[in-house]
Amino acid sequence: MSQILILDFGSQSTHLIQRRLQDLGYTASIVPSHISVSEIKDKNPKAIIFSGSPSSVYENNAPNYDIAILELPLPKLGLCYGFQCTVHHLGGKVEGAPIREYGECPVSILKEDPLFQNINKEFITWMSHGDSITNLPESFTLLAESNTHPAAAHCPQYHFWGLQFHPELVHSQQGTEILNNFAQHIAGLTPTANTIAHTFHTISDEVKAQIGDDPVLILVSGGVDSSVAAAVLLKSLDPNKVHLMYIDTGLMRKNETEEIRHILSQLNAQHIHIINAKERFFSSLKGISDPETKRKIIGDLFVSVTMDEVQKLDLPTDFFLAQGTLYTDLIESGKGVGTKAHIIKSHHNVNSPLIIAKRESGKLVEPLKDLYKDNARSLGLYLGIPETLIFRHPFPGPGLGVRVLGDVDPEKCRILQEADAIYIEELRKRELYPKIWQAFAVFVPIKSVGVAGDVRKYGYTIALRAVCSVDGVSADIYDFEMKDLREISSRITNEVPEVARVVYDISSKPPATIEWE
Repeated sequence: MSQILILDFGSQSTHLIQRRLQDLGYTASIVPSHISVSEIKDKNPKAIIFSGSPSSVYENNAPNYDIAILELPLPKLGLCYGFQCTVHHLGGKVEGAPIREYGECPVSILKEDPLFQNINKEFITWMSHGDSITNLPESFTLLAESNTHPAAAHCPQYHFWGLQFHPELVHSQQGTEILNNFAQHIAGLTPTANTIAHTFHTISDEVKAQIGDDPVLILVSGGVDSSVAAAVLLKSLDPNKVHLMYIDTGLMRKNETEEIRHILSQLNAQHIHIINAKERFFSSLKGISDPETKRKIIGDLFVSVTMDEVQKLDLPTDFFLAQGTLYTDLIESGKGVGTKAHIIKSHHNVNSPLIIAKRESGKLVEPLKDLYKDNARSLGLYLGIPETLIFRHPFPGPGLGVRVLGDVDPEKCRILQEADAIYIEELRKRELYPKIWQAFAVFVPIKSVGVAGDVRKYGYTIALRAVCSVDGVSADIYDFEMKDLREISSRITNEVPEVARVVYDISSKPPATIEWE
C-alpha cells in the first residue's frame, strides 16, 4: 500500500514528486488523473497530491479529475496545475497571466500554517506557469504570494492545500521540507529509511528476473549513465554474458575514444567492442538541420551499426539490448508516467523506432530507468566506479550532433571539440568543474566580424553553457566571475582561429532546456 497517491496531469516533474517523497522515507505511487473515487478507496492512501501539467485548465480536453475526490476525508496538496484545477472546480478564476513566472521567483509567507512549519518567511521557489489564479474561491485562505500571483492557499472544507510553485524541484528553497511537512505534519505519516543499497538490490533483482542466463549487449558512451548501467549488469550477471560496445560516431568530445578505452578497462568487463563508424554518421547527417530529425537519425544509426556489428559477434539474434536510460530521458521524450506529458525532445535511446521494437519485444533492458542523475551517481559510487567518472559532466547521447546547431560536418565538430576542450580545461584549472553540474560549448552557425592583429576576421560564434542542478529536471545558470569568462573567451578566440566571438548562455531551465537542441 502506498501512503501517498500522486494524480498525474502530465507534468515533466510528476515522477520527481514521487522520488522526493521516497527519498524522505514515504511510499508513494503515481496514478492517472482520471482515477475513480472507488479505485482510490481500494488503494487506501493516507494523502493525495495533484501534479502539475503543461495544459491550461480552460483548454478543451484539459486533464481533469473527478470532483468527488475532494470529498474524500484525506489531506490533499495541489501543485501548480493541480492547484489551479481545484480552484477552477470550486468557482475560482484562472487566466493567462500578463506576466508569466518561469524559473526563480521569491515568495513571502503571509499566514502561519503546518505546511510552512520551520520554513523561512521569505524564500526562493521555482515556478513554471503561464496561467495565474486571479480569484480564489471564498472557501480558500491565502497563505503566501509572489510578486504578482497567489503562491499558496488552504481550503479547510476539503482539507486541501495548493502551491503555485514546484517544491519537488531542487531549486525551490526548502521545497523538500515543505513536502515533508505535508506528509508528516498534515497527513500524519512516519518516514522510514531508504538506502542506496536497497536501490541496487531492487534493480539487480529486476535485471536477473528479466535477463536470466541470456547474453546482453550494452551500448556504452563512457559517460555516467551507461557506465553505471554496465556496472549494474556486471555485478548482477555472469560477466562472461555481458558485452560492452562503444560506437565512435565522430560526434564525441576531443580524444574521447582514447579515454573510453581506459574507462571501460576499469569495469572488469570481459568483452569490450570499440567500433569506428564516423563516416556512416557524418554521411547520414549531411544537410540535416532539424534537431529532432538529427536525433532520430543518430538513434536509428546507433542501432543499425549495433546490429551490423552484432552479426560479427557470437550472439543470438534475440539477444537483450541494454542502455543507461534515465527517467529524465523518458519524461523529455513523453515516455514517462501517464499519458499527458508533452515531448520536449526525442532521446535517441527512447523514441528511436528500432529501440521501440526492442522494448515492445521485451528485449530492452534499462536498469536506471527510474533514476535521476544524482541517483545514478550515488549508485555508481556504491558499485565502486571511480569518482573521476561518476562526477563527469553529463553528455548527450547524440553527442555533438545536437551541440552543433544546424547541419553537422566533421569540420564544425572539430572546431567545437577544440573550443569545448579549452573550456573544460579552464574550468578544471580554476577548480570550477566540481561546482558546476554541466558545462559545455555550443557551435552556433552564425559568422560575425572580428579583428585579429589589425586584420578583419570573419568567424563563427561559440556559446558557453554552465548550469547548476541535481537531477536535470530544473537548472539554474552558474554565476561566473566576469574575469573567468573573459579569460576563457580569450583562449578560445586566440587558439581556435575559426572562432570570432564567444557568448555565455544565461537561460535557466525552465523556460530553456539544458541542451540547445
